Amino acid sequence: MGDTAPRTRAPEQTRRAILDAAIAEFSEKGFAGGRVDDIAARTATTKRMIYYYFGGKEQLYAAALEEMYGGIRDAESRLDLDALPPEDAMRRMVETSFDHHARHPEFVRMVSVENILEARHVRESPSIRARNATVIGKLDKLLARGVAAGVFRAGVDALDLHLLISSFCFYRVSNRHTLGAIYAVDLRAKDCTERHRAMLVEAVLRYLSPP
Repeated sequence: MGDTAPRTRAPEQTRRAILDAAIAEFSEKGFAGGRVDDIAARTATTKRMIYYYFGGKEQLYAAALEEMYGGIRDAESRLDLDALPPEDAMRRMVETSFDHHARHPEFVRMVSVENILEARHVRESPSIRARNATVIGKLDKLLARGVAAGVFRAGVDALDLHLLISSFCFYRVSNRHTLGAIYAVDLRAKDCTERHRAMLVEAVLRYLSPP
């Protein structure tokens, strides 16, 4: 006779499901509007299980935020930049950042929420600060390689470059609804996305080119 009892999900699967639901909830409603009851409903679990795995709403939000920041840093870490000439490596970095923002609007929304909260949770997360420091290190190393090869100009600050890249990637996602309403443009359309991607790469490489 077969076992018809429902199987309990593995702890890691349950934790993952809760985290995914929390990301969806907080990115849609913000920290204040997000409710643990609704997160539980999204995963068919209980508030008790959420508290068991994460401790409470504040801790769950912080974990979701860490996951969002970790996603883009993971994408960058998978790039074998040292195997590429500096210009090609920079192109890959820019394209990876652009693609991640475009594919993960929930990341943009959660970062927007955290800025409304004046970075309260980011300030309390050594993990977020440490992981985000890695992108500056990568850019710094890449800039040095480009200067040594004579293809990048000297004196470019890695954080400034990061802001240049991230700002356009972020803005076109965070403001796509207002821009769409004002200018009747769909920033999610394939031709628009491809044009903006190429434009950003060209803008960065032109900015870095030596005199």
